[in-house]
Amino acid sequence: MYKNRALLMNHIKEHATIYLFMVILFLTGIIFGAIIVNSMNWIQRDELFFYLERFFGQISENQQYDNIELLKSSFFYHAKYLLLLFILGISVIGLPIIWILLFIKGLVVGFSVGFMVNQLGFKGLLLASLSIAPQNILIIPIYIIAGSLSMIFSLTLLSKLFSRKISQPVFEPFGRYVTIFSLLLVASFAAALLETFVANEAMESLIKSFYQ
Repeated sequence: MYKNRALLMNHIKEHATIYLFMVILFLTGIIFGAIIVNSMNWIQRDELFFYLERFFGQISENQQYDNIELLKSSFFYHAKYLLLLFILGISVIGLPIIWILLFIKGLVVGFSVGFMVNQLGFKGLLLASLSIAPQNILIIPIYIIAGSLSMIFSLTLLSKLFSRKISQPVFEPFGRYVTIFSLLLVASFAAALLETFVANEAMESLIKSFYQ
């Protein structure tokens, strides 16, 4: 256990710049998402809010959603995202796409929260806190770690490709890469559980209280 902890600390120290870069990239996406909300004209906002209100109306009328289907949908979405990051990490040339994917994830979060707050004020902030925050507290670090590991592994492959040393073993770092992504996949299932049975239930209760 102490050996693994030491390896983890050494890994973080060695690649702290990459993790910091990914965090900043994600936060930049959130900021841009909020800027896009403020730059929309009133027609665009009204059209988008119309669909949001229709969704709220369906929930307030006690339209039931299958929790198992929601769980499957959420988990498969996260699994596909992680698989894509995994493949991009071993493709070497996928490094810019890794950055784009993480930026877009931040953009979506920033836009979603920003739009709710812009249209509903305090109610929107409360709704975002209950429906978006619970699963994202877990899934955002998962995506940042996954993106960072993909970038690190991609750079590792590049350094080995351009190294003059003939014997550069790649199987050991690849094994760690697969193991950590497997753990992130398990953690993403926990995030899907939070989204289905905590965030979704809290969102439905809050929306119904709005329409009482």
